[in-house]
Amino acid sequence: MSWCTAAGGDGLRGAVSSSSPAEATLPALLAGSALRSFRQLICSRLAGVLEAGTVPGFDELVTEALTAPFSGWDFSWLDRRSWTEPLPWDYSARVAALARSARTMLDMGTGGGEALSRLPARAPRTIAAEAWPPNVAVAGRRLLPLGIPVIQDEAARDNMDQDGDNDGGRLPFRDGSLDLICNRHESFLALEVSRVLAPGGSFVTQQVDYHDNDDLARILGIETPEEPDSWIGLAELQITEAGLVIEEAARASQRIRFDDIAAVVYYLKAVSWSIPGYSLEKYRDRLRAPHADASAWPVVTSGHRFLLVASKPG
Repeated sequence: MSWCTAAGGDGLRGAVSSSSPAEATLPALLAGSALRSFRQLICSRLAGVLEAGTVPGFDELVTEALTAPFSGWDFSWLDRRSWTEPLPWDYSARVAALARSARTMLDMGTGGGEALSRLPARAPRTIAAEAWPPNVAVAGRRLLPLGIPVIQDEAARDNMDQDGDNDGGRLPFRDGSLDLICNRHESFLALEVSRVLAPGGSFVTQQVDYHDNDDLARILGIETPEEPDSWIGLAELQITEAGLVIEEAARASQRIRFDDIAAVVYYLKAVSWSIPGYSLEKYRDRLRAPHADASAWPVVTSGHRFLLVASKPG
């Protein structure tokens, strides 16, 4: 059976045979839904090639990525050209389980409200906070119809850079007014989190760890900075010194697969700040090289995350 027949593309029967080297080697790297989505991508590209008679070039794919929409923190454009391995924990499930018994809840760094809008459960009184002004409007359009107000708050300095002087991160809430605070990939001032958290309340945070985009930096030829393996220890220290008790701590790596250069360019467009010195203009030629090497695809990198769940005594 051909790949495209297996993926549902009967019109491409035989276009990719089961004797293809990709058929033999990719299952070792990808499995289940990840392999199926990669097959679907390849077959849709083959359909386009057979119809148009041309293969999209580097410049065409870059233009496609640059003109593709991106707002809030919505990466859905990448759904058909990338895949991210699930983490050992389910952040949304952890938050939803705590939300079911909470009266009040704050989502810090809500982005465009994407994750909060999809939570299977939320507290009766849920508030979203976002520091970046353009995202406040995006989140409002998504969350206000769900009855969730959105406020603009003060950004906290990156946790790794906090020194107790002008760290920002003030939260516009009364002391002890929130039963649950969730925070996904947003810096936070632990003293402020502790101040507004009610006794018996919970703080759940998932953070991007050091070395998250080192693999992409290496592809670009950018030297990665000297950093510790993780900053989970620092986050635990900040949280416990603020008077909270760590209930759960976990670290994990996850594979992130990019199926073509458009996926890489789009991703870097959204998180260019995560690789110091990167700009498309400066590194366009470095990106052209892997695009021209068919054996380089899919590109698989390692992402790094950690989870902390803490509670306030009382």
